[in-house]
Amino acid sequence: MFRARSMLPALGLASLVLVGSCAAPAQEPAPPAPADAALAQFHDQEVAFGPCEPYASSAGDEALYGPGRFDCARVQVPLDYTDPDGPRGEVALLRAAARGEKIGSLLVNPGGPGGSGMNLVASLGASWDTGPVGERFDVIGFDPRGVGASRPRVECFTDAESDQGVPPGPYRFDVPDEQAARDIAQRCVDNTPGGIEALTSVGSMNVVQDMDVLRAALGDEKLSYLGFSYGSELGAMYAEAFPQNLRAMVVDGAVHPELPEPDFRLTQFGAWQETFDQVATLCTTGPDCALGTDPAQATERFQELVRPLQDRPLPTSDGRELTYDQAIEAVSLLQFAEGQWPVIVRALDELARGDGAPLLALRDLAVGRGPDGRYGGSLNTDANLAIRCMDNPRRTAEEHTELGRQAFAAAPFLDPGRPLERAHYECEAWPEPVSRTLPWFDGTDAELPPTLTVSVTGDPGTPHEGGIAMARLLGGNLLTVDGVQHGISLLGQSGCVDRIVGDYLIDLRTPPDDARCSL
Repeated sequence: MFRARSMLPALGLASLVLVGSCAAPAQEPAPPAPADAALAQFHDQEVAFGPCEPYASSAGDEALYGPGRFDCARVQVPLDYTDPDGPRGEVALLRAAARGEKIGSLLVNPGGPGGSGMNLVASLGASWDTGPVGERFDVIGFDPRGVGASRPRVECFTDAESDQGVPPGPYRFDVPDEQAARDIAQRCVDNTPGGIEALTSVGSMNVVQDMDVLRAALGDEKLSYLGFSYGSELGAMYAEAFPQNLRAMVVDGAVHPELPEPDFRLTQFGAWQETFDQVATLCTTGPDCALGTDPAQATERFQELVRPLQDRPLPTSDGRELTYDQAIEAVSLLQFAEGQWPVIVRALDELARGDGAPLLALRDLAVGRGPDGRYGGSLNTDANLAIRCMDNPRRTAEEHTELGRQAFAAAPFLDPGRPLERAHYECEAWPEPVSRTLPWFDGTDAELPPTLTVSVTGDPGTPHEGGIAMARLLGGNLLTVDGVQHGISLLGQSGCVDRIVGDYLIDLRTPPDDARCSL
């Protein structure tokens, strides 16, 4: 993430109120252009759905993908779109089949990058079983190339190394030198099936082209799409590349399309600190808060609580240890949903009493570590690294060190308290250059169908200003949601948002310009 770091970790309940009414239905855009002849073999392939159990990549997946509501498949795509007759990859799909008269498929991406659409769609099964979107669409969660059940899958670090904090983390600036950066890249090359060719194929431009193959292979004349967080990048890039093939698009928690990646990261750090301050305020109003009684002093108290873990990890009853990085991951990722704040507060209280197990359990939930020690499920962190490295410009050590200093100044609760002398960018030695044109989206001259951007005013993962900019550049509608949460559409937590999004996806009715919901 650290474009949109989390893909909707366990979200709290919310009550929303609809403001305004829906506008008249929009006109359907022109028919799609014919597929390139070289890609016809992929567009025309038959998709053979079957049981989902073989697609599980974690213990959590195994529980979600059991027999019943869903079926799964893989769709072949060229590893390299400039060589469609060359090596192939496979994009894995999970389908919640439409319960009634079907409009078509709704393709869903949860963000990340590296997020599993299969896992998200399966985890929201109750929404498809009862809501109007699940009645009218085959809801399709896909694992982008390199992720989850898709093949080849990016592999860099073992599960044991992830437990030990070996992979470079989004909150750390701790790659010490050029050799360490080279080691990161080489590990990914050596451990990913297909080697360098597969590893360097996972950039977003290829994923966008995969999405159009999925559209055609699933039998849809035009694409209907729901993308959260980083998924907003994929949606905007698809709209620019294939405007004639787009039916409807909802982007929720949009990445700011006008900010260079380092600037966007700084806005994220600022948003994380603002959200932490709100968690701290909740804590300090209660009894025996581990962060004290003064919200202004809460960051310092938090630092006093977690910084000692850098030298002395806290043993837990199951034989593991809570490390500093794991404590930071737990608090940072779980604060993405306001409903989780009391859980964070309780876990910090337990930490202050010498028990790190509750915070370690929250960290495992947030990063997708199962009780068997396997990582997977909602987020593939190795794929997150690889996609970011293929999408974003390189930084010098001087630039990356300065970014780290500014980041810790913007979010002091994440500051480990040690001088940042020199940090190298984890993507510094990546074997291929950036694979997409930058800026990745600055609007399009093509005529697009109406689009819908959903943006929460206090989004801790992708600040609200990004949603405003995305709606403007798409020339579409903006639904503003007052509250604090990262991602809300069709999660079954907001009647207000779900009605507007459902009406748009099903009937192409867009809300008025001043449409607003409240958490």
